[in-house]
Amino acid sequence: MNWDTVEGNWKQFQGKVQQKWGKLTGDDLEQLDGARERLVGKIQERYGKSRDEAERELDDWIDSL
Repeated sequence: MNWDTVEGNWKQFQGKVQQKWGKLTGDDLEQLDGARERLVGKIQERYGKSRDEAERELDDWIDSL
């Protein structure tokens, strides 16, 4: 799966994102509106990860869908 699919169906994917990264709030997800770079930033912020770690984790998650 690619990010365009996730972004285009963001409302449906919000629940899956929150299952994976439970520290992200519903408000966080609403504000992100499917923007990949902002999601990476929120993952970094909430989990204390480096940008590379957050991007790798997000890419792995997308590949697993």
